Amino acid sequence: MKSAVYIVLLAALPFLQVQAQAVDKSKSNTAQDRQQLLQQLQITTLRRGTDPALIKAFDPNSELGKLGLYGKIPEALVLNNGKPVTTAKQWWQQRRPELVEFFDREIYGRVPKNMPKVTWTVDSRVNAMHHQVPVIIKILKGHVDNSSYPAVNVDIQLVITQPAKIKKPVPVMMELSFPEDFRQLTGPADTTNLWQDEVLAKGWAYAMLLPVSIQTDNGAGLTQGIIGLMNKGQFRKPDDWGAVRAWAWGASRALDYIETDHSLDAKKVALEGHSRYGKTVLVAMAYDPRFAMVYSSSSGEGGAKLHRHNAGEQVENICSTGAYHWMAGNFLKYAGPLNCTDLPIDAHELIALAAPRPVFIGVGANKDDWAGPKGTFMAEVSAGPVYRLLGKKDLGTTNYPAVDQMVASGDLAFRLHHGGHTPALNWPYFIEFASKYWK
Repeated sequence: MKSAVYIVLLAALPFLQVQAQAVDKSKSNTAQDRQQLLQQLQITTLRRGTDPALIKAFDPNSELGKLGLYGKIPEALVLNNGKPVTTAKQWWQQRRPELVEFFDREIYGRVPKNMPKVTWTVDSRVNAMHHQVPVIIKILKGHVDNSSYPAVNVDIQLVITQPAKIKKPVPVMMELSFPEDFRQLTGPADTTNLWQDEVLAKGWAYAMLLPVSIQTDNGAGLTQGIIGLMNKGQFRKPDDWGAVRAWAWGASRALDYIETDHSLDAKKVALEGHSRYGKTVLVAMAYDPRFAMVYSSSSGEGGAKLHRHNAGEQVENICSTGAYHWMAGNFLKYAGPLNCTDLPIDAHELIALAAPRPVFIGVGANKDDWAGPKGTFMAEVSAGPVYRLLGKKDLGTTNYPAVDQMVASGDLAFRLHHGGHTPALNWPYFIEFASKYWK
């Protein structure tokens, strides 16, 4: 059993080893890339971000807990011309496109037109045992047509594990995986996380997508990967897409494959991502209506946390050399001549773009303050009016919940778990939440 799993998944290792070797020589190239964006924007200096070491343990009764917003957040249901949105038709035809344009231009960047075709192949297919469950493991590669610029090659890495004995297409939980989690798949089966066991116990499948096979997670890599392919190895323009938008695009291409696999139910595909990938899955939900639901874990600034909330990671932190590549170049403006209060949108409107589909958001109560738990909760509360307009239920409360209390009476759900920066403790609750929709 263990050797079968090891052999079939060993194919992922060469890619991961190349990635690790590239990290050491990327710092100077990252600084160069970021500097050229600043020059395009005519920005000479950026404000420094908050020091993570100064973030105290979050306590709603402490001074930190009393901190709030830098300024009033924008109204999700008010058009740019100031008129209120009172019907679903207005939302779909007027307000939603306005929000998408803001997110495209100012935060995540625009996906280029005429994106190349992705051709999926099943490199390996093995019958194995996942603990006591007979499974089929598929190693897939999505080759992006690079005939327009052969110097850059992009092969999207995806692993799908599904029950071997099924009578009809099954739902899929798709995780956007960190390289270290992807590596664990090459080891003995008993390294598998609990959530995967629970998914298989439901009779569902799970997929592991490797985002860094789509776009490398550093600024130096912006002339490579799918962004570099589309720019033919040149630097980005200020409204070009960043890594988060590119990873979200890759998740949609994985869904394209699932639509062709008749053993999988493409109308029941949920996304999960943690931290930077918690940001990514929210973006994927916003832009691709085919995804059924999402679990965003500890996504912080640039994800579910309000930009205008003054606890945890701030706009200035995302504009640092370690994270600016996640966003459009235009986002740098809000750590320079502009402030977060100048943003025409905020995170609650990103969540609202998923409406009317179910959204589960989780954050840690212990040593996860960098992710901004309270600012995240406030954003989800503020997405509620859009859900109500579309005939769905919101969180049902504006009261910040106690630790380990799940708020999930409607189509929006929130849970503050007792641990730190991890998705693991909320996985069982997301599976419970999903079960309401996937009987």
